[in-house]
Amino acid sequence: MELKGRKTMVMVEQMYNDYEFVYPYYRLLEAGAHVDVVAPEAKKTYPGKGGTTATSSLAAKDAVPGDYAGIVIPGGFAPDFMRRHEAMVNLVREMFNQGKVVAAICHGGWMLASARILQDKKVTSFFAIKDDLIHAGANWVDEEVVVDKNLITSRTPDDLPAFMRAALEGMSRI
Repeated sequence: MELKGRKTMVMVEQMYNDYEFVYPYYRLLEAGAHVDVVAPEAKKTYPGKGGTTATSSLAAKDAVPGDYAGIVIPGGFAPDFMRRHEAMVNLVREMFNQGKVVAAICHGGWMLASARILQDKKVTSFFAIKDDLIHAGANWVDEEVVVDKNLITSRTPDDLPAFMRAALEGMSRI
């Protein structure tokens, strides 16, 4: 999929799953997209669970959802830190409401629950947060990747190839 000329975002906070950040980031770049790393603060370096670091280029409060084709939310423990920041949660909700691609993998579903966008949506996630997503109104299934309109979800790093194929396809249509 070609994303030349499109802007995208990958969210980051401390304790992200290194694979779930790095793989989407570079796949988006490879597709020709401009990629902003969005976090609670701009120009701050965040450590991953496995020791990689990522420096944010944009604070969530400064992001303009209409300028972007989509956003990727990696898992690990980062989503638990992300959802403590209103601007991060609001950004996910607004991207979803504008019909932009919102792609969450693993524990990234916590952000979807906090953004209150899961009612009657078919999703998947890491199995440990299944109950959280169901309580938020989702129809949870155990599948490699689930696409429900502009919402794309996957379970674990093993699902990254299918997850990013779906995300790139969705973003190419925006």
